[in-house]
Amino acid sequence: MKKDKKFTIILLVLIAFIFSTFVISLHLGSSSTTPMDVVKTLIGLGTRNQELVIFKLRLPRIVMAVLVGTALAISGAILQGVTKNDLADSGILGINSGAALFVVMYMYFLNGNVYDGISDFTIYTMPIVALTGALFGAFLIYVLAWNKGINSSRLLLIGIGINTAFLALLTVFQLKFTTQEFNRVVAWTNGSIWGATWKYVLISAPFVAVFGVFAFYKSRYLDVLNLGDEMAIGLGVNVEKERRKLIVVAVILAGVATSVAGSIAFLGLIAPHIARKLVGPAHKRLIPVSALVGAFILLVSDTIARNVFAPLEIPVGLVVSVIGVPYFIYLMIKTN
Repeated sequence: MKKDKKFTIILLVLIAFIFSTFVISLHLGSSSTTPMDVVKTLIGLGTRNQELVIFKLRLPRIVMAVLVGTALAISGAILQGVTKNDLADSGILGINSGAALFVVMYMYFLNGNVYDGISDFTIYTMPIVALTGALFGAFLIYVLAWNKGINSSRLLLIGIGINTAFLALLTVFQLKFTTQEFNRVVAWTNGSIWGATWKYVLISAPFVAVFGVFAFYKSRYLDVLNLGDEMAIGLGVNVEKERRKLIVVAVILAGVATSVAGSIAFLGLIAPHIARKLVGPAHKRLIPVSALVGAFILLVSDTIARNVFAPLEIPVGLVVSVIGVPYFIYLMIKTN
């Protein structure tokens, strides 16, 4: 009962943090709007310019940050649970870069001029392409890491190798774009929610909702897998079948997030760790708290990314990396 109370309090505090950041992010930006302007606009009393800034530019971007942060955090929690490796993350393992590579190739071949804008058809089909790239990356990692079972250290090392290869191919392919297009694509592949619209929200929200709920439903299997394969088999769990299901869910969440926000590394690494320190290792609590922590971190990072050098902005993935790289080094030292 005490744990349930603590869990509820942590959820409420995280929701309060997200809401506070949401309000702050709505009125910060290159176009000046006061908190009162935001309130007036939300209740329909704002000017036409304020409605454009808040409803067309800032609000979809904020919602997109929450969705992407949630997806990547849940994906990271699943991968860490399945591999029993604290360093597992879709950005490190090559899943994100696989999705990003396929999306960039798709945009180039189908859309042509990225700088002039992406067509609606491309936007609505990008998740499918990203999922294909993410699943391809996951398949390569799984096959190459398989050696009478999955060894977490082997999987991590092969994942890092696959990630490096995908990033190299991505860089080579980016050179096919013009200078202006190259700059935009590089910013996107480093993680960017710039230009997010309600269309992006519409195509990503169902995936995040459905597979996020499914991950929560499967949380008990993650707990059993953490006991070890022999113990899990003894409890009647088909280990490889459940492991593959969970990996596919993690890949889908990471792929969809990458399709709309580029490759954002380390978020899926640090969010589950922070959540684990708050509520412990039980995935029934860990997954929802990870989701909220991930949403909060990405929302704060995006607010910083678009305001610290305003009117210029930096890719949100770089801001997340500033937080994530030191934590990654800390984990590497701790693991060794």
